[in-house]
Formats: sequence, structure tokens, C-alpha cells
Amino acid sequence: MVSLNPIRILKHEAEQEKGEMARMSNFIGAIAVGDLVKSTLGPKGMDKILVSYGRNRGQIEVTNDGATILKSVGFDNPAAKILVNMSKVQDDEVGDGTTSVTVLAAELLREAEKLIERKIHPQTIISGYRRATNVALAALDKCAVDNSSNDKEFAEDLLKIARTSLSSKILNLHNEKFSKLAVEAVLRLKGSGNLSAIQIIKKTGGSLDDSFLDDGFLLDKKVGQFQPKRVENARILIANTPLDTDKIKVFGSRIRVDSVAKVADLELAEKEKMKEKIDRIISHKCNVFVNRQLIYNYPEQLFADAGIMAIEHADFDGIERLALVTGGEIVSTFDTPELVKLGECDLIEEIMIGEDNLLRFSGVKLGEACSIVIRGATQQIVDEAERSLHDALCVLVTTVRDKKTVFGGGCSEIIMASAVSDEAINVTGKEAVAMESFAKALLELPMTISDNGGFDSAYLVTALRAAHNKGQITYGLDMKNGGVACMRELGIVESHSVKRQMLLSASEATEVILRVDDILKAAPRKRTEDRGYC
Repeated sequence: MVSLNPIRILKHEAEQEKGEMARMSNFIGAIAVGDLVKSTLGPKGMDKILVSYGRNRGQIEVTNDGATILKSVGFDNPAAKILVNMSKVQDDEVGDGTTSVTVLAAELLREAEKLIERKIHPQTIISGYRRATNVALAALDKCAVDNSSNDKEFAEDLLKIARTSLSSKILNLHNEKFSKLAVEAVLRLKGSGNLSAIQIIKKTGGSLDDSFLDDGFLLDKKVGQFQPKRVENARILIANTPLDTDKIKVFGSRIRVDSVAKVADLELAEKEKMKEKIDRIISHKCNVFVNRQLIYNYPEQLFADAGIMAIEHADFDGIERLALVTGGEIVSTFDTPELVKLGECDLIEEIMIGEDNLLRFSGVKLGEACSIVIRGATQQIVDEAERSLHDALCVLVTTVRDKKTVFGGGCSEIIMASAVSDEAINVTGKEAVAMESFAKALLELPMTISDNGGFDSAYLVTALRAAHNKGQITYGLDMKNGGVACMRELGIVESHSVKRQMLLSASEATEVILRVDDILKAAPRKRTEDRGYC
């Protein structure tokens, strides 16, 4: 007699979703992620408040940066996690366009869901999407402009790109000021693209208008007691070594004594040991000592007696950047002074920003190094301003490397959508339907930008398509006046690399999700009392 009960091969509590249920789960998760960040897209996009729980309970962030929002929200849906990872890649590669790539991927999947309901196979949809991606990339490359041969025009393009990038951020009201700061900082790099040479310091107090760019390097630390506050022709020894004397460290052992006098002898031995270490440091013939770890009172006194400026507890990013810009190296042992490379700069002095004292390193060896100081009323404002400025810097560095630019305001999306639609007419079979769906998904980006501005998106996008059909291929959305206008005249320019990466990442992530027909969830690991859990 044959049993009709299904045979279970998975562990207890393991789950499996098959076929249509798996696809539905993926579509719902991915589309929900797109809808979550869709309202932040464009110059009129809204912000989100992120509230932390757990270790940082009560900490809040106010942001409209897609990557920040997605990495801060915990998702359980696997397709949603794929889109989150995709936005991280976009942020790492080009620094901007994280919201656009997420919205485009979600719209591609929304269109794919409609096609699957019409009984079109996922592999056919993938084939059509691939063909549409190639056509869109070719159209994007064709409309790209390269002004790198003219330094003045290229610098103007960089300024326009910075303005466009910051127009959708918190820095929108101070667009001109921060655009110039970002372009000046990137041009100082002389094409190296080394963003580590640009330091961003956040100081609450004042307003965003009080922000400024400072040549050289700023370290948010103070000089030790009774040490020189100003050093010219600085020779800097950068170290990561313990300089505390409150614990006995004789071979790391624990020592028991039978009298207080012997404790005093041990403390004296420890001080002698510390003095020998400081003497070895002084033998490097440095006049500035920067340490990653703390410097306690006794070694601080020894540095003061030697006339050396000692700076303690320099944060790791700060000390790495300091070593980079001054041409020094970080050391932890001091037995071979002749092999150690000291950092150099013309002048170290204390300056005051707001109510805080900082150390300014002028005339550093890496001449392109600079610091941007961001002021703001609250910590949330300066944090969001830093994220916005970082995005602009990344886009500018990418543009300096790639050289090409495209017009913004939905202009490039309309060009790509029109090219895909024109190609779909010449394709026979169901792939043409998938290509049309790809074009519709591209049109969702300018429609979302219009919706977020409170305008009639159907009217604006149809007017924009009509303008492009008449040959006005530089036209895009004018979000200030609620109409369509020439992007060249308005100066709305975007990086070609950002658009290219957006298209590639969104289409590849969509393909990965469409290929899935099974979702297998492993059984959770049991915590047993034998392992010390209750």
C-alpha cells in the first residue's frame, strides 16, 4: 500500500518556496524596496528619519541618501537583500545614483511580473532585457559629451555635475558654495583620484554657510601640557605604541609583593623602562610625535622636557591620512631610527574652529591634500551634509577619470527609452514585448522625479518625449518651473559613468532575481544547554 503523504527531505523548520510562490515573494520584496526609496528621488525628493535600536538606541539619522537608508533598514526578503547589495556596489563604484539604480531595478521587476502573468517565460524576459540593455548603453554612449580637451569647459562641466548632484541633497540651498568647494578639492588631486587626501571634518555650531576648505591637513586633537604649540619645519614621527605607566608590564606577568617599598621599586623600574623607550623615540630626531594610542603623564612630561610636540590618541583614519599626506610611515618599534621615514611639513599650529582647537598641518608633502570643514546647527545636519558632499566628490573623481558627461533631468533616460522602443519594432517574437517593458521602466525615473515635485508626471513625460521626437535631444525636466527645458542652458549635467553603472547594475540584479524559481531557507541553528545557552 503506497502512502500519499509527501516525503520530506528538508530538516524540521527548514522552508521551501517553489515556482510562482518563489517569484511572487521575490517581486513583492524587491518592489517594496524600490517604493521605500522612490520618494527620495530627484531635486524635490523627501527625507527619511532612521531611528536606531539596540546598542545605539535612540540615535537618529535624517537622510535621503539611498545607500544609507537601505543599509540601515533590516530586510528578511532575499530579493530585497540583493537590491541592497546592488545599491552598495553602486555607492562603492561611483558614489552616487544609489536611489536611481534601486528604483530602476524595482520597476524592471514590476514590468517583468506583468509579463509573467501573460505567460511569457522568465528566460525570454531576460533575453529581451539583455538586448534592451545593450541598445540603451549604445544610445547613452552616443549622447555622451567629452570636453576634457578644453580645461576651462571641463572645469565648468565638473561644476555643473556638482550642482546637479547636490541639488537633491540637504545642501541644495547652499548649492553654489559647496559645488565650488567640491570642484576645488577634486582639481587639487590633479587627476590622481585619491579621495583619502581630502579630509572632511564636521563641527556643530554656526551654519552650513560657515563651511570652508582649508589647504593642508587638520587634526582634531590637542597638544600635550607644557609642549610647544607651534612648530616650524616639522619632522613628524607617526607611531602606534602604548605609552602608559599605570600597569606593570614586566613580561606581561602578575607580581606579588610583601611590602609597599617593593611596589615603589617596581614602579621605579617601570618608569625607567618607559624613559628608555622615550629616549629611543627622541633618538629619531623628530620634533613632533603623533601616537595612535594614549600618552600618559610621565611620557608626556618627558616629551615636554625634550621640547617635542606630542599628540595622543589620533584616530586610526586620521593617523593613516596624516602618514599619507606628510610622506611618513607608521611605526611601532624604535630600535632602528635610520630606517624610519619621518613625515614632513612646513608648519604645525593650533587654530580655533567654533569653540574647538584643532591642529593645522601646513605645507604638507602631498601638495594636493586639503580639508573641508562642515559647520551646521545639529549633528544630523552635518552628518547628512558630509554624506551629500562625499557623493559629489565621488562623482567628480569618477568624471575626471571617465571624462564623459550626459544631460540630466531625465534627458538620458528618455534617449535610452526611445532607442529601446525603436529597436523593439524591428524585433520579432516575445523579446520585443520585454524590450518595450524595459523602455517603460526607464520612463519611470523621470515620472518619479515629476511626481516627487508635485507636478503632473504624465503631462511632463509625454511633453518631454514629444520634444525629443522633434529633435530637441537636450531637453529634460525643469523642476523649478514645472515644465520641460534645455538641459544645456540650465546647466543640468550628470556623469556618464554613474548612468552607465546604474543601467548595468539594475539589469544584472533583475536578471539574477528573474532566474530564481526556488527559495530554500535553512533551519535555524538550535541553541542547546550543553553549549552554555538557556
